[in-house]
Amino acid sequence: MSEIPGDLKFMKSHEWARVDGDGKVTVGISDHAQGLLGDLVYVELPNVGERVEAGNACAVVESVKAASDVYSPVSGKVVAVNSALTDKPETINEDAYGEGWIFTVEIDDADQLNELLAPDDYSELLEEEDH
Repeated sequence: MSEIPGDLKFMKSHEWARVDGDGKVTVGISDHAQGLLGDLVYVELPNVGERVEAGNACAVVESVKAASDVYSPVSGKVVAVNSALTDKPETINEDAYGEGWIFTVEIDDADQLNELLAPDDYSELLEEEDH
């Protein structure tokens, strides 16, 4: 399993959030999640300008095995999407925590970040799932 970056926060549903500053948060799915899904063949992105609510589905990643909703870890307005994923969804498989980001949200309430899991807590969650 790949190293979990220390600057990320996680949801139990395997989304990650990186605080970019300027009130923006970039979102993707964890390396663990992409590993479970297998080779991704399609990504449905939210629209720039769309409002997303914490805990609600706002994107979809599809592999040859399954389709999976991507939930927003925070509420706010989508200000950027990784449109490169439309042509190359496998980027998420190759670099889940970097080039495989899915969307960026201008966050409404930064306190929502405190409700997410720290990297160590997420790591523990994965260990529990494996047993």
